[in-house]
Amino acid sequence: MAETALPRDIVLLVDDSPETLGFLTEALEKSGFSVLIATAGQSALNIVERITPDLILLDAVMPGMDGFETCRKLKTNGAVAQVPVIFMTGLTETEHVVNALDSGGVDYLTKPINIDELRARIRVHLSNARSAQSARVALDAAGRHLLAVKASGAIHWSTPQATRLINAATNSDDGLDIVSRRISVWMAERDKPGFARDAAFALVQNGQASLQFSFLGAIGADEHLFRLTAANKRPDDEVLRQHFPVTQRESEVLLWIAKGKSNRDIGDILGLSARTVNKHLEQIYVKLGVENRASAAVKAAHVLHGEERSA
Repeated sequence: MAETALPRDIVLLVDDSPETLGFLTEALEKSGFSVLIATAGQSALNIVERITPDLILLDAVMPGMDGFETCRKLKTNGAVAQVPVIFMTGLTETEHVVNALDSGGVDYLTKPINIDELRARIRVHLSNARSAQSARVALDAAGRHLLAVKASGAIHWSTPQATRLINAATNSDDGLDIVSRRISVWMAERDKPGFARDAAFALVQNGQASLQFSFLGAIGADEHLFRLTAANKRPDDEVLRQHFPVTQRESEVLLWIAKGKSNRDIGDILGLSARTVNKHLEQIYVKLGVENRASAAVKAAHVLHGEERSA
């Protein structure tokens, strides 16, 4: 029986020099890689919208959008944010090397490129990327609300559960940016004498905490891990329990219904399965004497808003 061929790793090669593209494409294909070619930064951005490479080789100096800017824009694409980028450059000054790493690169090679060195570095970074991806998949499967940041507070990666919790709790599609700014403040303060690293801290919006963060430790040279939980909403829960014959968990579900959250969002925020959320909803409808979530939301919102006006 014929053996099934293993899929070839995909390398996106970005360089404005036809000679370099031809030389590296031939060498990489002989080494068993599939090669995608882009002759400019914008072309690379267009390609990753359709295909996710396993690794990107990026020329630092290109007309128009240079490699550093291209890398920064690539890293804003969630699909390729964790794809390793190796810079190729004739610039060897420290400031250029630092710029390459700061923009999201994991390594750099100086031109002219030594093919044996290139192969070795590609293998190392592909292996590292797979190990990191395996860890993230394991965390995702466990349903953990975890995210990792760089020392600057910039988000390095976030599990899907954490991202959904952040967007739901901040009521924003830019929740990760909001969280990044809050964590960057914490990171800037953490080395000061007497600073309590083990204490949880909160994201406060409109005078009210919406998320809590717990620092779990450093997991890499510039990778710091945090666990997220929804901030305690007990005051609003208590208001709802005073007005309706609901349990504490049912009041928490009802609170998020009043805030317009979907069942999926509520499950992520409270750590419940979709089936459990539905069971709570069934009980809430009976206890409030309503037939659907819209009516339940109106009743809850009326109570909460009335409480705000009387405060």
